[in-house]
Amino acid sequence: MATKKTSKSTKKSGTKASPDAEVGTEQEAGAGASEPASEGASSDGEVLRQPAEVAHADQLEALRQNESDTAPASWWLSPRSVLTYIVGGKTLTATIRGKQTEVEITRKFFGDDTVVERAIVTLASERALLLVGEPGTGKSWLSEHLAAAICGNSCLTIQGTAGTTEEHIKYSWNVARVIAEGYTLANLVPSPTMNAMRSGALLRFEEITRCVPDVQDALVSVLSDKAIAVPELPSSPLIWAKPGFNVIATANSRDQGVNELSAALKRRFNYVHIPIIGDQRTEQSVVRQRTSELMQRYGLQAKVAPPVLDLLTTVFRELRQGKSKEGIGLKQPGTTMSTAEAIGCALDAALHARYFGDGTVRPADIARNLTGSVVKEDLGDLASLREYATLVGKKRGAKDPVWKELCDALEVALRQ
Repeated sequence: MATKKTSKSTKKSGTKASPDAEVGTEQEAGAGASEPASEGASSDGEVLRQPAEVAHADQLEALRQNESDTAPASWWLSPRSVLTYIVGGKTLTATIRGKQTEVEITRKFFGDDTVVERAIVTLASERALLLVGEPGTGKSWLSEHLAAAICGNSCLTIQGTAGTTEEHIKYSWNVARVIAEGYTLANLVPSPTMNAMRSGALLRFEEITRCVPDVQDALVSVLSDKAIAVPELPSSPLIWAKPGFNVIATANSRDQGVNELSAALKRRFNYVHIPIIGDQRTEQSVVRQRTSELMQRYGLQAKVAPPVLDLLTTVFRELRQGKSKEGIGLKQPGTTMSTAEAIGCALDAALHARYFGDGTVRPADIARNLTGSVVKEDLGDLASLREYATLVGKKRGAKDPVWKELCDALEVALRQ
């Protein structure tokens, strides 16, 4: 049986640089990775969005208390428990805050469970993990939950951009102190990579292909030698990674060809492709669950009826596939009509219904937000939506009042 670890949260080293989560504060390097923690995170609702290890702390603790398998070095949970945390489907008895309770393990990632299994197996090996897929397929979401379950800290993150430098990946210096005292280890400012190595945790590298190749290649020595050299110091010490360190990177398939990974770096990653959800019922479940969670976060008292939710996911799916269920060929918009975009459309509709309506999301509310979802890269994509409304929507609207309301509202929106 795996050794039980204390559930008391401790602050971690590293900085957070992710667009969809809080920015952490720099902490002292070298904190242990065996205790779930998040910098700057609060469990009292004072932040807009809590990292996964805080938001789902009860589920992680319940899995830890019921652990029956051996976890790899420095892992908070065993691979089997990590999988259970992500795919859900269990209710466990655990002592939470001194009280025995039943804790439901909810599903975090909707899709093929074997994709999650391959990701977990990769992180238990020496190879790094690269999650590749279309925008909005949940790569960052899966990355965050993997880090939360494995090392209890999803906040050791680098956000890849054209402005990311080698210093962001390795380390920098406190210039004022260097001028006064010279190069010393105390004056070194560690990167999230270095902090993950020191604590045996996971580094999340978001949008790695947005970085220029020279910057990407700074990871080669990190993944090969599991060490970072500091040549500015007299003794040129190496900062060695502790057991448990690894890298989860994400990349959009639409960015392929922008900044391709070098052959050397590709060999050090195991690629796992995250497909778009293929089953409509599953996609409806995802949209329903995530919209409900976001509405709770914003305190929205709004209702999204099942027929409206079905309408929304049907429109997105058929535009994405370029074909209606009746077999009518459709012009596909250039924008990725992803599940994440559908969730955003549903949330915007709920906000509109709450503040400018009676709190009930109607097809017209969906229609108002569809144009913004479809037209993100090219105004010409409006033609795809207009064609869809004419060839598909109007025919269905002749028999279904839900579709008629959608088409009537789309006609108004497309004239503006």
